[in-house]
Amino acid sequence: MAVEKAAAPPPSSMSNLSRFQKIVLGWDYLRLLRESGKKHSGAGLKRVKNTYDSVEDYIGVFEPLLFEEVKAQILQGTDAEEAMDWQRGAVASFEKSDEFHKLTLAVVDEFREDVSENDLLLLTQEKFQEGEAPSAYAFALMDHRGGSGTVTLLTCLAGEVKDKMEAESSLKILKMLSALKTKNCLLWILKICSLSTIMREYSAMHSIAYLPFKEMILSASDNSLVNTVKDQPCKIPKPLMDHLQDSLNSSQLDAIHAGLSHKPFVLIQGPPGTGKTQTILGLLCSVLHSPPQRTHLSAGSSIVKHRASMSIEESHSHWRKASPWLRGLNPRDLIGPIDGDDGLYPVGNELKPDIVKSNRKYWIHVLVCAPSNSALDEIVLRVLHSEQKLASMDPSVSGGGKCGGAADPDKIRASILDESTIVFSTLSFSGSSVLSQLNHIFDVVIIDEAAQAVEPATLVPLAHGCKQVFLVGDPVQLPATVISPTAERYGYGTSLFKRFQEAGFPVQMLTTQYRMHPEISMFPSKEFYSGSLKDAEELNKQTTRPWHSYRCYGPFSFFDIEGVESQPSGTGSWVNEDEIEFIIHLYHKLVTRYSTLKSSSQMAIISPYRYQVKFLRERFCATFGDKYDQAVDVNTVDGFQGREKDFAIFSCVRSNNEKGIGFVSDFRRMNVGITRARSSVLVVGSAFTLMQDDHWSNLVSNAKERGCYFKVR
Repeated sequence: MAVEKAAAPPPSSMSNLSRFQKIVLGWDYLRLLRESGKKHSGAGLKRVKNTYDSVEDYIGVFEPLLFEEVKAQILQGTDAEEAMDWQRGAVASFEKSDEFHKLTLAVVDEFREDVSENDLLLLTQEKFQEGEAPSAYAFALMDHRGGSGTVTLLTCLAGEVKDKMEAESSLKILKMLSALKTKNCLLWILKICSLSTIMREYSAMHSIAYLPFKEMILSASDNSLVNTVKDQPCKIPKPLMDHLQDSLNSSQLDAIHAGLSHKPFVLIQGPPGTGKTQTILGLLCSVLHSPPQRTHLSAGSSIVKHRASMSIEESHSHWRKASPWLRGLNPRDLIGPIDGDDGLYPVGNELKPDIVKSNRKYWIHVLVCAPSNSALDEIVLRVLHSEQKLASMDPSVSGGGKCGGAADPDKIRASILDESTIVFSTLSFSGSSVLSQLNHIFDVVIIDEAAQAVEPATLVPLAHGCKQVFLVGDPVQLPATVISPTAERYGYGTSLFKRFQEAGFPVQMLTTQYRMHPEISMFPSKEFYSGSLKDAEELNKQTTRPWHSYRCYGPFSFFDIEGVESQPSGTGSWVNEDEIEFIIHLYHKLVTRYSTLKSSSQMAIISPYRYQVKFLRERFCATFGDKYDQAVDVNTVDGFQGREKDFAIFSCVRSNNEKGIGFVSDFRRMNVGITRARSSVLVVGSAFTLMQDDHWSNLVSNAKERGCYFKVR
């Protein structure tokens, strides 16, 4: 079946990014600072919905919220500890370029190396501090590094852009325009933040009009797409199917079968410990080696393509070599089809794994994405563990040919990516020119931790066009990070996965968990997954430890301590030193009696608040020495997403009568915090304070009912 590429956008669509640049470059930096403490009135903003009537409706909701997020990033960049100091530059040239001006500045080499394309800079003639107002200033966007000692910037000096997104006359900008026209005029420059990622998200958001499954994204319905080509589901070769049945449980197999049904979107929900990564690896094998049996054309006729049959033993050997991450074997299958369509191609022999050499045109290309590199690590390591070479460099590019000199790094990178069956990338980098200029599209896109990405970020890898998308994640764990409180309030943090799920889109749920002792999984299964999580066979035996002879050491325990919370000045974070003292004491007792826990690979201390983590680390360092981090891993809830330890202590921090519990009330963070441990999780917090929230009230009540509630006096 031929893969349908995204419709080529008309030239007018290229103006979308220009619109973004004109709006942002036209903002008044000091006005943003003044208005940052005020609550947005909501004028011009709409709440994110489950379904949309049209592309215009969709853009009308997401674009204003994305600009609110840009403003928040600018303000955060100003406050960031790593923000650059003011730098000097001199005007070398200034010329009109369409609706913009290109400004070339002479700068010191250190500054030139520290700035990158799409960095947002502030230009002014007068260096100023917070609370001061210079007479002339404007934003500029880093375009590229020029020759030695120069950078070229993009400016838009048509006027100040306010709430109506239209430029209005501004005396400050007119003065700045006059200064920039003066050659050798000295300027002060301040780097604010990078806009590369959010610019890619903006472009991807507007590309929805040209995606082959546009209607499905708008309606969040799997009934909205009508294809002129209909395929029967791919059939997994029997030897591979036998291995998958031995390696995966029924819910994982159901997810893989759903993926082979040719539905454009497949959603897979992976609760804690349910083998989400193993399922993704199974998907990779199945997609690469499971051709559809028959291609049906729109006229109703059909074509079946055959090749010589192979013995069971020979076929078994081929798929093992092509997918070594299943068995740890090596080289890839070198036999390709004699004929077939582009992309997924049908063959008569169900046992032939369909993986081909890079110089064949029938290669299936898979892009695996995640919001961050850390989210990709486990999958990448599992694939690399097989020592399979997924791509080879063209000798003519690698420097081994006649060129004699050093190879062009960009050409080497492009060659590797062109030859690769599977490419791993962050969502943001998938929108870079490196991937968009490849000689092929990706047939399949798999997005891991899809519930941790805002919707425009999820659209970035889809903008190039693809045949099928897998969204893998868990909306009941950590959400997407949204900086703007206004955008968050209007639902900008809602992931595409969650929106689809809430609209009733079918979701494949992984239901067998292999991580937690059954007494740990009991509460999250009931509270967050309607009791659907099942414990793997013999998991109780595998996760039972000697310290379980003391009921207070788990598998699940709640320690009720009425400590005192405090907020370090200017941090916005919270600490509870009484909880810290108790945790230090508890940890010392544990590792003194059970020395195997004295390892950062086994023991975790988790808290929602970064300053509680900071204080915990300082106290552990003071008590146990500089190498304490080799004995215990102390981190935030966000830092532990996707990770696990044998033993975990969770510090809730909040303790008050009426102030509430802040973002500790986020049940998704609660779920992550209490599901990191294999054998024991001890929750330390104020029961009185926490019971202001329904989920925490249920946890405390559950602990009391099970006899694992302990009052600290």
